Amino acid sequence: MKKLHSILISILSIAMLTACAPANAVDNAQAKKSISVSGAFALYPLMQRWSEEYQKINPNITFDISAGGAGKGMTDTLAGAVDIGMISRKISTDEEAKGAYWAAVAKDAVFPMISVKNPVYADLVKKGVDQKTLIGIFITGDIKTWGQVVGRPEVKDEIHVYTRSDASGAADAWSGYLGNKKQENLKGIGVSGDTGILNTVIKDPLGIGYNNLGYAFEISSGKPPAGITTLPMDVNANGLADADEVLDTQAKALDAINTGKYPSPPARLLYLATKGKPGAEVQKFLTWALTDGQRYVSEAGYIALLPDQTAQSLNKVR
Repeated sequence: MKKLHSILISILSIAMLTACAPANAVDNAQAKKSISVSGAFALYPLMQRWSEEYQKINPNITFDISAGGAGKGMTDTLAGAVDIGMISRKISTDEEAKGAYWAAVAKDAVFPMISVKNPVYADLVKKGVDQKTLIGIFITGDIKTWGQVVGRPEVKDEIHVYTRSDASGAADAWSGYLGNKKQENLKGIGVSGDTGILNTVIKDPLGIGYNNLGYAFEISSGKPPAGITTLPMDVNANGLADADEVLDTQAKALDAINTGKYPSPPARLLYLATKGKPGAEVQKFLTWALTDGQRYVSEAGYIALLPDQTAQSLNKVR
């Protein structure tokens, strides 16, 4: 009987322990949620910042974020492979018909980039390059040398054009500015991702490419990465790079986008997309990103939405 009594006490003790601490452990495990995200390189730095800040107030939420281009983000979203797609272009009606549900979350722009070792660098930063010339470089291919760009026929250095090889919202925005709406209309050697184009042009004095705002300028310094700079766009086609067209710092670029002095495209809205209306946890995150999370947008090198744009996005998310 004593032995039986001891066994019963042991069983009761185990049961009590199981009902207390392990139950809390089970509850905590059940509360944990991973939000998977893929897509546009343009949104990747902002999503990283958002995930860090969101986890501080929601420690049971983890994020799995990967960049692979806007096209991959949409493909993954529609396939149900991720919870959220980062999209840096407009969502098509065909994608909406397949279940794409989206909301604008921030704004940025795409900038032409050249090496600081370009053979006609001084001429380029003084004169800038107008839209017609950029069309000749990226669309028709009629302009083949840097001498043609700056009106110096004695300069025979060939222009090395670089474009995105991955399905990219940046490429869509850039081709849109040049009068086309499709990435495949852009000429050039294909390079994957913002970082790929950035590093390629840094190493090639004859190169020209384009980058999203978050890559065209470093957050720490507010200037372009070493060895590269934004190419002034002669928007008013007066043959000079005016002061408000020389966007050699992030602050100048943000001001130009905010005031509308920088054309749209290549300035554009950025979107987060889900397949169908978002579930509870994703909805909570998106609501936070559009409210408290907007305070981190400018810190991460982007432009926050205008109040009416925020209201429209919140109506969609909630």
